[in-house]
Amino acid sequence: MKKPIPTPHGTSRFRLIDAYLLRLLVWPIVGCLGVTVVALLLERVLRLLDVLSQSSARFGYVTALAANLVPHYLGLALPVAFFVALFIVITKLSDGSEIDALLASGQSLTRVAAPFISVGLFLMVFSLIVFGYMQPYSRYAYRAVMHEAINAGWNGKLNGGSFIDQPKLLMTSDGADAAGQQLNRVFIRRLDAAGREEVITAATADLRSAIDGKNVTMLLRKGQRIGIDARGEYRILVFDQFTTNVPLAGAAALLRSRGGDERELTLGELARQARSPNPVVPRSTLLAELYGRLARAAFLPFLPLLAFPLGLAAKRGNRTPGLIIAGVLLLAFQHSLQLGQSLAESGKAMPLAAIGVPWLIFTGLSLWMFIGSRKRPGQTPVTELIRRFGVGIKRFRRMFRDRFEQADA
Repeated sequence: MKKPIPTPHGTSRFRLIDAYLLRLLVWPIVGCLGVTVVALLLERVLRLLDVLSQSSARFGYVTALAANLVPHYLGLALPVAFFVALFIVITKLSDGSEIDALLASGQSLTRVAAPFISVGLFLMVFSLIVFGYMQPYSRYAYRAVMHEAINAGWNGKLNGGSFIDQPKLLMTSDGADAAGQQLNRVFIRRLDAAGREEVITAATADLRSAIDGKNVTMLLRKGQRIGIDARGEYRILVFDQFTTNVPLAGAAALLRSRGGDERELTLGELARQARSPNPVVPRSTLLAELYGRLARAAFLPFLPLLAFPLGLAAKRGNRTPGLIIAGVLLLAFQHSLQLGQSLAESGKAMPLAAIGVPWLIFTGLSLWMFIGSRKRPGQTPVTELIRRFGVGIKRFRRMFRDRFEQADA
């Protein structure tokens, strides 16, 4: 009797499961990442607009600065967005009893978590690119743009309400067109070649760049010019039209070259500098920065192992305790790495031990929690802690509501 030829049914079923789980994960992680990065950028853009309020080209500078901040905030938001997306997907599978169905069909919890761990490995490689190469270059580019914005002279344009403040020139206007070249209610205070002061006010002014590219021609209308002549006497000139030239100015100082800060070095540059006999930055600082970036990236594949126990333990309508515990663990991991880097940079601890110990603790905790949930999903080593934490939150809410109702009565 011939044995039946095995069909690829089992393999295709595994592939369908993987595709289904990954499809559930895609939009939550894209949404969480997008919302987090955009929110962080908007908050920073508002601060940059305030810092550069006196720059005549502040919107152009702010756009360039925001673009260079994207890799930085992307690295910050990636672990949080990945974990929140995992938590959403796992709780959805748990609420719909899909986890139970998968386990009943012979799939292990490890097999169900495999697609998410694969995503974690992919994000680890992506984060190495972000942490190791994109962030160092964008950090230096951000500082270069900020340096130019702070130290740049006048570029021939003026926004309404802005000030041009140079050693021999102070100029402002109440309003301007979108191009910054048609002004109204203009005030100018400047010093001539002999150091004599003059003040000019005008109802309107048109700015035009001179052919030599070194001056701006200003056509002022309906104003006054008050100045001191060679004898030290004030002279007042009332005019309908008055033309004058104002010099442009370039940057007042040059920016240093990239590499003066360890955060501006790529992973390869950090490793080479650490092996160098005379590094620009102390060797302990270089190694702490190198190990810190590697640890943050290498922690991403372990996030599914942490999310599964917390997601399965969070029953329907009781998500808050699991999310709070997860947030505390992620913050603790981030701050422990920062503490380890500080200890390593100050010479109080070896860089590898200062970074490696927190990484081992949190990855070991993730493994312990996941292994404990494989036999009885939903009954993890932290289930009781989450339950008690949820009970405490409910009691606090009830107490707060009772006091609020008594105050209204």
